[in-house]
Amino acid sequence: MSTFSLEEAAFETRQIHAGQVADPTTGARALPLYQTTAYQFRDTKHAADLFGLAELGNIYTRIMNPTQDVVEKRIASLEGGVAALLLASGSAATTFAVLAVATAGDHIVSSKYLYGGTYNLFHYTLPTFGVEVTFVDNPNDPAEWQKAVRPNTKAFFGETISNPNNDILDIEAVAKVAHENHVPLIVDNTVATPYVIKPIDFGADVVVHSATKFLAGHGNAVVGAIVDSGNFDYARYPEKFKSFNTPDPSYHGLVYAQALGVGSAFGANLSYIFKIRLTLLRDIGAAVSPFNAWLLAQGLETLTLRMKQHLENAKAVASWLEKHPQVEKVNYSSLPSNSYNKLATKYAPKGSGSVLSFEIKGGIEAGKKFVEGLSLHSHVANIGDVRSLVIHPASTTHSQLSPEELINAGVNPGLIRLSVGLEDIEDIKADLADGFAAAK
Repeated sequence: MSTFSLEEAAFETRQIHAGQVADPTTGARALPLYQTTAYQFRDTKHAADLFGLAELGNIYTRIMNPTQDVVEKRIASLEGGVAALLLASGSAATTFAVLAVATAGDHIVSSKYLYGGTYNLFHYTLPTFGVEVTFVDNPNDPAEWQKAVRPNTKAFFGETISNPNNDILDIEAVAKVAHENHVPLIVDNTVATPYVIKPIDFGADVVVHSATKFLAGHGNAVVGAIVDSGNFDYARYPEKFKSFNTPDPSYHGLVYAQALGVGSAFGANLSYIFKIRLTLLRDIGAAVSPFNAWLLAQGLETLTLRMKQHLENAKAVASWLEKHPQVEKVNYSSLPSNSYNKLATKYAPKGSGSVLSFEIKGGIEAGKKFVEGLSLHSHVANIGDVRSLVIHPASTTHSQLSPEELINAGVNPGLIRLSVGLEDIEDIKADLADGFAAAK
C-alpha cells in the first residue's frame, strides 16, 4: 500500500505536481492553457449556484481560469498558505493585498526598505485613496513598529529581503507586534521565494510576490501573486475589520468572515482571498492573462534547480566584490561581515537571494560608466531572470524619489544593483571586471 501523499510531499515534488492532475477530458499530462474568456453553464441553476458561491467553479476569466487555478494552488502549497490569487502584476498584488483591509480613513505601517514602485504606491498613491502610511526607520526594532500604531492601523508591511539592499526583515518580531495590535502582517517575498524563506512559518499572515521575477524566472511574463496563510481571523475583530463582518451589498449581502472564514463550510479561512477576488478583482479588473499564468507554471517546475544556482553564483559574486579595491560596500546579508548576517542565518540559511547591491568608488559617474562597460549583464529594469542583470537605481528604479528619500531608502548615488543569473561564474566575474575597468 502506497504511503505517498502530495500534501506531505517535498517542496521539489509539489513545485511540479501541486494543484494539478492529468486533464480529465484529454488526458494531457502537462498543464493545458485554457485561452478562453467564458465558460458554458450546465443550466440556470448551475449558473446561479456559481454566482451565489453555493458551488465553486469558472464563471469568467477576469475572476477565474482553470490554468490560473492550478498555479494558484501550487503557489499556495509552496508558501504554506490556504489559498492564493494571481493578478496582472506584482504591483497589483501589493495594492490589492493592502486595499483588502485598508480603505479611506485607514492607516498602515511599513518598513522603509522597499522597492521604489512600492514606496511610490505607499507614499503618493494610497493617500489619494485616503489610506495613510507610516514608514518605520529601523524595521527590525519592534518598538518602532509599536510606536507607529494608531487606532485606525489595519496592517503591517515589509519585504522579507529588501530590494535593492538585501536587508533581512525580522519577520517573527514584527509579526508579534502586528498580532498584539490585532492586525495582519503582509510581506513581499519576491526576492527570497518560498525556496529561501517561508514567511508564514514565522508568523506572516499574507505573502505577495512579483511572480514576474524568480517564480517565473525567465523574464517573459508579468504576473503578481497573493498568498493567504488563513491564520488571521478577521471575525475576532469586527469593529476593526467591518468590511469582513458586515453584509456586502455588492455580493448578495455576503459576510466574508462568517461565510468563508474560520469554521466555515469550506474547511479553511478563505475570507481574505475571496474578498479580493469577489470585489477588487471583479471591479478593478487587474486579471492575469491565462498565457502568463501558464508561463509562470513552467517556471515553478524548475524553481529549486534555478534558485540553487542563483544562490551559489550570488554568494561567489558578493565575496568577490567585497575584496575589490573599487568597491566601498557590498550589501549581501549572507556575508559574514554584513550587519544582517545573524538574521540571514535564521531566516535564509540557504543564502539571502541573488539580488545584491554594492557602492562603487567614484559615485554616480563611476556607476554609470560601470553599467555601460558591461556586455554579459543586461541593463534592464528587472530582477529574477536566468540572465544576469544590472541597473543603477538612483537614476532608474528609484529616480522618482527625492535626494532625502533616496538616502532613507539606502540608495546612494554610486549604488549598483545586480540580479545574479545562471551563467558560468567565471564569465560573470569577467564581465564585472570589464565594468570596473570602464569605471576607472
